[in-house]
Amino acid sequence: MPQAHTPDRVQTLPLLLDASRARKQGLEAIMQRQRTRLAEIVTYTRANSPYYRELYQHLQERIEDPALLPVTSKKILMPHFDDWATDRRVNIEQVSAFVDNPDLIGERFLGKYLVATTSGTSGRRGIFLQDEWSMAVSYAVSPRDTSGLGARDLIKILALNGRLALVIATGGHFMGSAGSARTARENALYRKRVKLFSVRSPLPELVEQLNQFRPAILFGYASQIIVLTGEQEAGRLHIHPALVQAGAEMLPASEFERIARAFQAKVSTAYAATECPFLSVSCKEGWYHANSDWVVFEPVDADYRPVSPGTQSHTVLISNLANRVQPILRYDLGDSILQRPDPCPCGSPFPAFRVHGRIADVLTFPTERGEHVSIAPLVFGSLIDSLPGIALFQIVQTTPTNLRLRLRYATGADPDSVWQHVQSEVTRVLTEYKVGHITLERAEEPPQQSPGGKYRSIIPLS
Repeated sequence: MPQAHTPDRVQTLPLLLDASRARKQGLEAIMQRQRTRLAEIVTYTRANSPYYRELYQHLQERIEDPALLPVTSKKILMPHFDDWATDRRVNIEQVSAFVDNPDLIGERFLGKYLVATTSGTSGRRGIFLQDEWSMAVSYAVSPRDTSGLGARDLIKILALNGRLALVIATGGHFMGSAGSARTARENALYRKRVKLFSVRSPLPELVEQLNQFRPAILFGYASQIIVLTGEQEAGRLHIHPALVQAGAEMLPASEFERIARAFQAKVSTAYAATECPFLSVSCKEGWYHANSDWVVFEPVDADYRPVSPGTQSHTVLISNLANRVQPILRYDLGDSILQRPDPCPCGSPFPAFRVHGRIADVLTFPTERGEHVSIAPLVFGSLIDSLPGIALFQIVQTTPTNLRLRLRYATGADPDSVWQHVQSEVTRVLTEYKVGHITLERAEEPPQQSPGGKYRSIIPLS
């Protein structure tokens, strides 16, 4: 049986050097790396994953063309979790117990793997393992981010001691919080300079905490960054980061200039996925660039046929060429993208694209004093995702003061008990934001699909 290419302690310097050479050598060298790495991981996956061995049994021996592979997805793979993994010690029972324990956030599962969960745009929870090789690749390609920081920006970062504020979902095994917790355990400098802020914190508390921390770099979900920009404009938030980075959701183009003006900072975006943290980097021209030496990125139509650059895709298929413990191959990510048909002005040889999915939807409610409160959608999403007994959820704002909650209950769950728990927790969050008067309505219908087949977790008032 082939040996894994994922030693416990990966040497990152060769990966850094190769990532640098790939960029300098141009697109053909990048694509040659992709073809070679795809063939290697398909061979390894066939030999070590019972699920993929059966799925690929009729394919030719060497695969360099991703179009020859069947399409997979979270919905397809999760029911086959045990046979999907290449490490035969991994099983869903032990991993589920691991992610249900908040004390283990950032710890190594089986002493080796980072575990992260996500509900994603489909509303279904996925559990994903990252091996050392995958995380080392994430580090190796990160210098490709050309967000336009100059000497003056670097001086500002140094003057603020390089402090990084992460405004993300905490209290669960989400990729951001789990990865940060793991790094903090193993890196004293990281513990000193990086601080997590919960996206669930009431806005006044979050503003006060950020004012005290004075970050050099501010990272947060796009919708939360928009909310914080309003606080900065109002003068309640008064921080001066050199860089503001928005991730997890699409940042509307109209918000870039507003954010940059409010914070007097450079603005960039991050597009990644729990299934592939190193999916892309952003550039100063406002495009994402797929790290195509380590990921296959296929914009396709509804029948999974390739679409031409310049044409908006129905979805995008990705193949993670680094992670061997839980292979992600020709995986339907569910986002609509537009690939640039010409070279990007930034000079990067990597394919450039923009995302039309993951639209940031901020929920806005009137207070009893006639003011308005905005709450990031992931405040609700990360909360409900952490509650037991829910297979799928959808929150619909039907009036300015009414939320309709559609729930699909997990097998064996008591619907009345689950609803009471959900109602209590959502009411608690609304009360913390001073809008406890909002009515919560228990829907009889289950979550509804959009015309594109997705379940939008949060649907604001039109």
